[in-house]
Amino acid sequence: MRNHFDEQLGQLNVELIKMGALCEESIACAVKAIFNDRTEAMINKVNENENEIDHMEHDIEALCMKLLLHQQPVARDLRTVSSALRMISDMERIGDQSQDIAELAGFIHSTDLAGKVHISDMANETIGMVTMSVDSFVRRDIELAQRAIESDDKVDALFLSVKNELTELVRSDAEDAEYVMDLLMAAKYLERIGDHATNIAEWVKYSITGEK
Repeated sequence: MRNHFDEQLGQLNVELIKMGALCEESIACAVKAIFNDRTEAMINKVNENENEIDHMEHDIEALCMKLLLHQQPVARDLRTVSSALRMISDMERIGDQSQDIAELAGFIHSTDLAGKVHISDMANETIGMVTMSVDSFVRRDIELAQRAIESDDKVDALFLSVKNELTELVRSDAEDAEYVMDLLMAAKYLERIGDHATNIAEWVKYSITGEK
């Protein structure tokens, strides 16, 4: 019975890694679309990934329910499965918000304003947070989870930098106000992605320690 549970738990880890990788790719593609790097292709890739992320959420949810109903885990095992259920909800939201950024990219890519703010830096930080948070679950690494949580401060600081940079751009050229608002929304979505990655890491800590 235990061996079967461990096998299914291993499958759960594999599926979470795949879902996390899709989230990371979606963030990267959405931001590349902003910088006019094969914009249409990047937007299409984000949309494809979003559909796959939605399917994976349902599949992983079904696997978790199977583990809960058939294996009836207790203590740490129960926390592991229940935390995975919470994590996939946050990952699905990350996919949604990457798609939101990609939609904005369709308007933003025609201007060079994006190169004047720290959007790429925000994206790199959030991708790193997603990677660390999912890896910390698979590795049962509480220190890695804590690093992901602490990285959210960097994302928040970068968002404030972007906000200030965009404010200055509007002051210097009011005609760009519409593009500036779209860029600010893209930055806000990245900030929210950081919040979701933090949630994932916090659930990892809970699964290990029982405290949140």
